[in-house]
Amino acid sequence: MNILILGSGGREHAFAYKIAQSSQCEKLYVAPGNAGTAEMAENLDLNPTNFEAVASTALEKDIQMIVVGPEDPLVQGIADHFSTQPELKHIMLIGPSKRGALLEGSKERAKEFMAMYDIPTAAYESFQKESLEAGKQFLETLKPPYVLKADGLAAGKGVLILNDLEEAKAELETMLSGKFGAASEKVVIEEFLDGIELSVFVLTDGENYQILPTAKDYKRIGEGDTGLNTGGMGAVSPVPFASDEFMQKIEEQVVKPTVRGLKEEEIDYKGFIFIGLIKVDDNPYVIEYNVRMGDPETEVVLPRIKSDLIDLLEKTWKGELHSAKVEIDDRAATTVMTVSGGYPESYEKGKEISGIKQINDSIVFHAGTRKEGEKVVTSGGRVIALTSLDEDYKKALKKSYQSAEKLHFDKMYFRKDIGFDLA
Repeated sequence: MNILILGSGGREHAFAYKIAQSSQCEKLYVAPGNAGTAEMAENLDLNPTNFEAVASTALEKDIQMIVVGPEDPLVQGIADHFSTQPELKHIMLIGPSKRGALLEGSKERAKEFMAMYDIPTAAYESFQKESLEAGKQFLETLKPPYVLKADGLAAGKGVLILNDLEEAKAELETMLSGKFGAASEKVVIEEFLDGIELSVFVLTDGENYQILPTAKDYKRIGEGDTGLNTGGMGAVSPVPFASDEFMQKIEEQVVKPTVRGLKEEEIDYKGFIFIGLIKVDDNPYVIEYNVRMGDPETEVVLPRIKSDLIDLLEKTWKGELHSAKVEIDDRAATTVMTVSGGYPESYEKGKEISGIKQINDSIVFHAGTRKEGEKVVTSGGRVIALTSLDEDYKKALKKSYQSAEKLHFDKMYFRKDIGFDLA
């Protein structure tokens, strides 16, 4: 089978790493890919949101399966583009339809969906520029901290958590005035839930589902979860506090009604659902849906799946996921993300990376890298994720940190406290 993965980050490298292990994989392409995917696949200079270019390349390369990594192509409707064109509809595209992708593309839609199917979540209201004063009044009814979310996609930066009421009112006005462009033309204000977060990953064909390993990621740039939000500085799988009893609650109260909602609304959904949850007094509440795998969680979830990933994805596309068996590695997996100095604000690119070949105890997943002749250089804020497996997460983390010490590029930074809140 010829397979195309769309995207360029650590998540896509993890997909390439896993898919390349399958005996069903004949030829693997990644578009646009990075220096890491180039080691196991052919990188293609393609923009994942240029559907015509993706389609013509898929036909030219005789692609049988496309795995969509990032959210943008899904929210823009790449699955619909393929499913409605006679010459493309035979290609197994893994990802939801545009309607399904609205669960991530619109925070308001996600909240309405949760309310419709009795899925536990924080109380909320949504506001636009015309209802700014009502939004400020709603903030006055809440206790701090105040949670403001841009309704649309804002590259992971559209969520603000503020302790001061006047600051929250001012930020609401700024957001509705275009701080995040079109993404914040509508803002969801949400009740703050106090607890510990985790992510649950589900593979669904729109009727059947399989629950994949749990993970916990660390978004803040600073140790102790301080500073600005990032795309993710590290992750741990499984989540130690997600007991069998708690996972049962998640399945009954969140996963089943979510999949039931997709079915009842006749939403074409063949792909991953990433459910961001918070545990409050031993009960799960949904913070958000993503309609693809997370990053860097993919880098700890996929290495723990022992089953053939292509087989699982083929069954997903064919609506046969009920017949699949997902075999999970009992070991813990951890990843530590090395980032460019200055990230998540301005940072320099093109810094030479050394030490990659000296790393033996971890899987090296490239996130923001490119080849420059024989050299590998930085090309993003998040540069390389170092994933390790061991009998528990503390031992796995020790390996990841030892590997991080072997890696070098100018102004390299990584958090040294991943998993600090799990002890």
